[in-house]
Amino acid sequence: MEIRTLRYFLAVAREENMSRAAERLHVTQPTLSKALKSLEDELGKKLFIRHSFSIALTEEGVLLRNRAEDLISMADKIEQEFLTLDDITGGDIYFGLAESYQIRYLAREIRTFKETYPDLRYHITSGDTEQVTEKLDKGLLDFAVICETPDERKYHSILFPEADYFGAVFPASSASAEKECITPQDLAGLPLFCSEQSWENDIRPWAGDTFPQLHLEGSFRLSYNGSMFAKEGLGVLLTLNNLIDTSAENGLVFRPLAPRLEMKLYLIWNKYQSFTPIAERFLKQIKSSFRAE
Repeated sequence: MEIRTLRYFLAVAREENMSRAAERLHVTQPTLSKALKSLEDELGKKLFIRHSFSIALTEEGVLLRNRAEDLISMADKIEQEFLTLDDITGGDIYFGLAESYQIRYLAREIRTFKETYPDLRYHITSGDTEQVTEKLDKGLLDFAVICETPDERKYHSILFPEADYFGAVFPASSASAEKECITPQDLAGLPLFCSEQSWENDIRPWAGDTFPQLHLEGSFRLSYNGSMFAKEGLGVLLTLNNLIDTSAENGLVFRPLAPRLEMKLYLIWNKYQSFTPIAERFLKQIKSSFRAE
């Protein structure tokens, strides 16, 4: 199975049309059709359902698309790494980031780093711990930033200088807006929005005996989306500080949870990972900076 053939496959999967995919790839349609037929023969599975004017993926085709996207990303990353091995002014670094106000520390380090290495190119993927560590484990990322204690058997880590803390977001017109903080008892019986990760790992132990009285109305990976539901009065969003616009114009308020529930942030990377020169230099800088905070 060749990388080139997988690129052909992904192009057809995206375009859902053989002619458009061939045009995009700058190959003839017979060449593309032959390559895809060989791929189906090699795998022993039908990958496409061909209609009069379009092409759709079979279940096997969807599976291959998911795997091929990772393989192509890895191939591109390897190629770029070797191209920049002797580049002392730049190169590529790949990050997977959790949603946190403390990301500003990482942005500050990147800004400082680019003053010395102006040709640095950095690539950002956002997601929760499960999403970014999956990509890190596959080698698609150099570093990940997560909001839970990392597995020391798999990763090295650096703790960010500050911690976030959880709070509740709801309309300013709500009776709860008069409170200075929100307790588990205040949330009992209310429809709540929260990420599944935080609900199980953070809210459950925080609420203690009151947890069975808490109702998860819906889960969100992105706090902004959850805030739109909270703004419409559909429930209370449990999220970290400084992620939501709580200005008077937006009509939402943030009240910290009590007892205080903090969330530490970690920069992690795989043990025994081989870094490019630019990633190695960045790690050296951020180790020195974060530990000096």
